[in-house]
Amino acid sequence: MPASQLKRLKASLRDQGIVGPQQSKKQKKKNAQDERGRNDRRLQRGAALENIREQFNPFQFKTNARGPKFEVTTNKPEKKKGILGRPGMAKALGEERRKETLLVEMQRRNRTGGIFDRRFGEGDPNMTPETAAAHRFAMEKQRAHKKTSMFDLEEDDDLSQGISLTHAGKSLTFGDDGELLDDFDEEFSEDGSDMSDLEEHNRKRLKRLRDQVALHEGGDQEEPERKKTKKEVMEEVIAKSKLHKYERQAAKEDDEDLRLELDKETADIRRLLLGQNRKDVERTRNGEKQDDLKAIAIPGVDKDAFEKDYDLAVKKMVADKRAKPTMRTKTEEQVAEEQSNRLRELEEKRLKRMRGEEVRDSEEEEDDDDSDNNKANKRPAVEIIRDNGGSSEDFGLGKGIKMRPTATELGFDDEDDFIIDDDLVASGSDIEDVDDDDAFDESDVEGAEEFEDDEDDEFTKGLLTESESKDAVFSEAKHGQDGGRAEDGLPYTFPCPQTHPEFLAVIQDIPLSKVPTVIQRIRALYHPKLLSTNKEKLGNFSRVLVQHIAHMQDVSGEDLYAVLELLIRHVHSLAKMFPIEIAKEFRSYLEEMENDRPLHPSLGDLYILTAIGSIFPTSDHFHQVVTPAMLSMGRFLGQKIPGSLADYATGTYLSTLAVQYQKLAKRYVPEVMNFTLNTICALAPAQARAQLGAFPVHEPAAAIRTTNAKGVSVRKLKSYDCSAAKEDDSSETAKSLKVALLSANISLLQAASETWTGKASFHETFEPAAKTLKHLTSKVNRTHLPDALLQEAERTATHLSRAMKVATLSRRPLELHNHRPLAIKTYIPKFEDDFDPDKHYDPDRERAELAKLKAEHKKERKGAMRELRKDANFLAREKLRLKKEKDAAYEKKYKRLVAEIQGEEGHQANLYDKEKSARKRAKNR
Repeated sequence: MPASQLKRLKASLRDQGIVGPQQSKKQKKKNAQDERGRNDRRLQRGAALENIREQFNPFQFKTNARGPKFEVTTNKPEKKKGILGRPGMAKALGEERRKETLLVEMQRRNRTGGIFDRRFGEGDPNMTPETAAAHRFAMEKQRAHKKTSMFDLEEDDDLSQGISLTHAGKSLTFGDDGELLDDFDEEFSEDGSDMSDLEEHNRKRLKRLRDQVALHEGGDQEEPERKKTKKEVMEEVIAKSKLHKYERQAAKEDDEDLRLELDKETADIRRLLLGQNRKDVERTRNGEKQDDLKAIAIPGVDKDAFEKDYDLAVKKMVADKRAKPTMRTKTEEQVAEEQSNRLRELEEKRLKRMRGEEVRDSEEEEDDDDSDNNKANKRPAVEIIRDNGGSSEDFGLGKGIKMRPTATELGFDDEDDFIIDDDLVASGSDIEDVDDDDAFDESDVEGAEEFEDDEDDEFTKGLLTESESKDAVFSEAKHGQDGGRAEDGLPYTFPCPQTHPEFLAVIQDIPLSKVPTVIQRIRALYHPKLLSTNKEKLGNFSRVLVQHIAHMQDVSGEDLYAVLELLIRHVHSLAKMFPIEIAKEFRSYLEEMENDRPLHPSLGDLYILTAIGSIFPTSDHFHQVVTPAMLSMGRFLGQKIPGSLADYATGTYLSTLAVQYQKLAKRYVPEVMNFTLNTICALAPAQARAQLGAFPVHEPAAAIRTTNAKGVSVRKLKSYDCSAAKEDDSSETAKSLKVALLSANISLLQAASETWTGKASFHETFEPAAKTLKHLTSKVNRTHLPDALLQEAERTATHLSRAMKVATLSRRPLELHNHRPLAIKTYIPKFEDDFDPDKHYDPDRERAELAKLKAEHKKERKGAMRELRKDANFLAREKLRLKKEKDAAYEKKYKRLVAEIQGEEGHQANLYDKEKSARKRAKNR
């Protein structure tokens, strides 16, 4: 039978030398003298006891019977035994950790505030209180030494160690006799009353300080190479500080004196302002004479002139704008960075709208997007096709809007803030040129803000002449119908037309060249800032201008297209203020065009489509106005079968507009290519023998083809070519028109190739165009066409062939994937020699990784839930402990109170019994 647990314990203690025979006094004395050996023996005793505890407490350890998963070579033998765990110690450590974290959080729950001891050494278990106190004392001395300075005016004299700051050989100890007084004490004399010679005293002191500063500066000039000492620098700083202080005080006193003088004259000013009313009241009530009123009048001043000047001053005060808070001044780098970021954001928003993605809708973004998308639309709407060195007056619409730098290059935030050119200003209006530096001063922040506020009024600001701007009718809300007239006979004021007939009545007797001036003055007279009702009037007027664009087809004159261009620019400017009204008017016109004349557009319809491309962003994936306009143009180009030269001219114009619309978005429009190639084939002198491409070809009449036009010069298309009456197609005029159509379509092919370059199907798109141009320059057609046209066709064909080669080279041909040959799948079962049923065998690598990840997640989840359960149990135990403590305290208090009450009741009962017995004894006597 094995020995008992107690016997085994005693044997282990005896073997380790912990217990044994008692030592003699000599051995004890020897061991006491050996300090080092005693410490070693104490450590050995502790290790031996720990080993014995481990042997006699087998439940304190948890050993993995399987052992380590992988065999490792190590110099620690205990690692080979397997995984060793100490559940008891781990549980104790977890309990301590929870007491430090969860218990503290539970105790601080629903409590706010607290005191955090941030003193040096507090909360540091490695520092004794004496050491912490010594460190605090040393740090306090260092801090006091750093703060103490001989140039510190606020410190005490005892802290300066006998060194004091002097000025002019005198100590700066305020209040002593013969010394400088404090700034506050100088305001009063010794008896506390105000000093009579205060101003004289301040002036002398200010002069003395200035002399001292000048002396310091002079010393620097005499000895430039000597470096100033710290004392001299601080003396100079203090002297300058006091000098500036007294200068500010003197300026403040001067302002105060001036204010007091004005306050004294306030009563006189009030009598002057209210004297007339007071005179009327006194006359009606008391009937007094006007002698008292004469005393109020200012001698030597004309009353009428004074009142007139006063009225003008009041009007100027009313017209003055309040000061606005300005932004801080930014450096050139910051301004450039902000402009770069803003342009980058605008371009990102434009690209999102072009791709059809959702963009956050706000007024600011709408303004920014409009300005950004219209940068490319500032070009003349009809000036897409250009000859090398030739004029750009296609269709006779004039020179168009001049190509100018973009808004970013000019420094404007909005594309509508364009510079007013001479062709924009109507003739007869004396508008002086304003230099950019004078008009927009970068240092004047307030002026820049006002410019941003009125950025939508580029037509109304600065467009009035000097005499017009001084006229009161342009600054008041009420205007008469019959205003003054300028030197050229044009009235200054006009009614704001609400319908197109009213507008025609207004400009009935006005020359065509003066119509833009009339529109400018109407916009200036009825600006929304002048009167609240003007916004509605001007909104209706903007719709009238849209209608007038289409009406321009019935107007003739030399300045027709210049006026039309200015009219479109006016509508473009008003579209920022009234986008809904103008968009609705354009949509209404497009709907009318669809219902009445879908395949027979008039010249006014072409004007409207041109204006849409100049006013609205054409790169959006969907736009309420541009999308219907594109559909209208595509309907004509795709469904219209041309029967006359006017139809071909109209289609060419619409194709030009369609290519211009896609200048930014670069979306492919198949109707443009089909109509252009069909037009070239129809106007070619001879019919092609073979099919030139997969595009529809409408066989034209025999008179449509260009024949015997070798001597015809190439000209630009005119607008009347789109609406010309049907005439003999074999006349010289018809031949000239045919050659012009061929030239325009050839140039259109080159413009389209530049727009759609980079498309994946570029080769397939323009291969029919190259064949068509090759047919046009063939031998059978050369005898009928002019040499200039043939040269242009050859240049375009060369350009297309080169572009198609580049597009073909940029393509990556399809090829088989380059990888090692895959083995043929076999269905022979695989056997594992060391198969383990607990191990997962999955041939799918991804599925195996996913299963492994799920297993890890499950393991971590179980561990987290286990920890949460332990935390919950700990909190429950703590709550139960607190509840038991409260219940025990309550029970103890309750029992104490019950005992006190019972004792009091017993005492009272005893007194009652004693008194009762006493009464009974007294009665028996």
